[in-house]
Amino acid sequence: VQLQASGGGLVQAGGSLRLSCAASGRTLSSYALGWFRQAPGKERDFVAADGWSGGSAYYADSVKGRFTYSRDNARNTVYLQMNSLKPEDTAVYFCAADSRSTLTPSRNPGVWDYWGQGTLVTVSS
Repeated sequence: VQLQASGGGLVQAGGSLRLSCAASGRTLSSYALGWFRQAPGKERDFVAADGWSGGSAYYADSVKGRFTYSRDNARNTVYLQMNSLKPEDTAVYFCAADSRSTLTPSRNPGVWDYWGQGTLVTVSS
């Protein structure tokens, strides 16, 4: 499975960005899919994800109400719509896939199998 993230960039606080992650190599409808982020000098943190069935999305408390996760199984693509961005959202954002077919996605990045290369989001104040 190869994951290719895109859509990052520089935006002012309060602005919006939409990240995309296109998958190739395998249909991901049976995988949990999600987004993580890593700020400079910090650990990789969970942002949003759903389980293999593509049911409800789960969010980190820090982004709830501002970010919206979605997936399009027909296009093998997942998205992260980010609104009301804050400087503390600045990070490299990674998409990931978990082949364990869990209904509830894990917030632990260590258990996810496949990772995209990351896309940088910079929010200026």
